[in-house]
Amino acid sequence: MIRRPPRSTLFPYTTLFRSAGLSYAAVPLYRIFCQATGYGGEVSRGHDASKVEVMKAVSKRKINVQFNADTSSTMTWKFMPQQREILVSPGETALAFYTATNPMDRPIIGIATYNVLPFEAGQYFNKIQCFCFEEQRLNAHEQVDMPVFFYIDPEFANDPKLENVDTIILSYTFFEAKEDLKLSIPFFGSKH
Repeated sequence: MIRRPPRSTLFPYTTLFRSAGLSYAAVPLYRIFCQATGYGGEVSRGHDASKVEVMKAVSKRKINVQFNADTSSTMTWKFMPQQREILVSPGETALAFYTATNPMDRPIIGIATYNVLPFEAGQYFNKIQCFCFEEQRLNAHEQVDMPVFFYIDPEFANDPKLENVDTIILSYTFFEAKEDLKLSIPFFGSKH
């Protein structure tokens, strides 16, 4: 007769396994959720390129766009914005840069998530070019500049919820991506 461990000893291991699996899946799951709902200051994808050509800047309204850079606790890159802030008007395009450096003796692949604060401004913040949600490979001791080309939709100036907002924060967090990572989905059902 095979002696099975009591369920109470399996619970911590099951919880640990689930937590590890979810932490590896967090970046893609967060991206999917935020893009679908616009939650968390997530910028809507798929801006209308023709709108950029014909939109008019709302020059009487100036927005201070501040840039923030973070890395996860396991990411060894040095990551920072090249400028702390840019003053833009809604309807005006702007270009900002971030710098990432890999100080390690091996290549590292990273992937970035971002959000916009205040959350209500996220729907008006449109990125034309960005490095987010795409794997970025930095070789040993490599440094790269990463552009973010964006605009704030002119409709921002007409939103009464944002009439007192004069600062928007664009924040990126880089996570280390694991090559060839395949997550298995655990079976947590019981056999009868």
